[in-house]
Amino acid sequence: LPFIALIALGIGCLGVIALSIGRKQSLETSIEDKTTGINVDGGQMCCASCGIAEADNVKLKKCADCESVRYCSIRCQRKHRPEHRKGCKKRTAELRDEILFKQPESSYLGDCPICCLPLSIDPRNSPLQTCCSTVICDGCEYANRLRQEKECLEVTCPFCRHPVPTSIEEAENNRMKRVAANDPVALTQMGCIHSVVGESNKALEYLSKAAGLGDAGGHHCLSNMYLDGEGVKKDMKKGAYHAEEAAIKGHPTARFNLGVIEWNNGTTERNIGMMERAAKHFIISANLGHGEAMKKVKTCYSKGLVSKEDFAKTLRAHQAVLDAARSSQREAAAEAKKLGLSFSHMHSMPS
Repeated sequence: LPFIALIALGIGCLGVIALSIGRKQSLETSIEDKTTGINVDGGQMCCASCGIAEADNVKLKKCADCESVRYCSIRCQRKHRPEHRKGCKKRTAELRDEILFKQPESSYLGDCPICCLPLSIDPRNSPLQTCCSTVICDGCEYANRLRQEKECLEVTCPFCRHPVPTSIEEAENNRMKRVAANDPVALTQMGCIHSVVGESNKALEYLSKAAGLGDAGGHHCLSNMYLDGEGVKKDMKKGAYHAEEAAIKGHPTARFNLGVIEWNNGTTERNIGMMERAAKHFIISANLGHGEAMKKVKTCYSKGLVSKEDFAKTLRAHQAVLDAARSSQREAAAEAKKLGLSFSHMHSMPS
């Protein structure tokens, strides 16, 4: 019996020691989390400042930027801001990069609504119909024109069947109707037109409205204006922001431009991290079919910034996108263009 009692006492002591260690680690973690303001496990349900738990009469709100901590009031949030600022900024940047470097399923143009094949990212092969602001591939437009000529039909839009404009004025009227309807694609086109003729204020107005409606082309054109200082004060930060928004939505050229910005900054500052970020941008753009981006990926591979496996994977993805955009109708349209045959009527090119 004494022997059994000693064993039981020993087990009890070990349990107390383990419990004490666990409480100490938990306290240290709690202190560390409160110091940085970052919730490591994502399960915090108490105010990061005063520690009050969420209850029926206490509703906690997440930090709007990092979404890692909760507060019971604006007062607590302001009080905790000095401790939380550094961790919040780091976590916000991480969340942004997660979204930024996610590979889009396709380019912002998507598929042709008639043949359902991916649209070419070359705007010369994917004209925009002014009557309905729809992008149609050259192949479907060419096939539609041949059918109408063969059957002696009225020349109409391949998508909405609206009669094609016969003059610049009529095309402009169609475009303005789409602008009045707040069509983001039409707004972007109007912004580009005003930018070309030097009317920067109107261009900025139309493009800002299009970008506000989520148009990738609008963000891309705004980015170019701010990066080049075209009609506006040069602002690299705003330019990069709009380029990122366009890239997230699947704009391959905007993505390529981001890669160039990161590459130039990395080369100037000799920062390998920036050059690696540039390589990621080039890979994503190449996967969407951007030819110049593919050349940059080759350069990154030669400099050891891209692994052999990633380089081979990008090559295959790039070629697959190009092959998916091919069809007999599009090849026939390309041959017709080479022969100087015109089958487009007062169309615009997507941004």
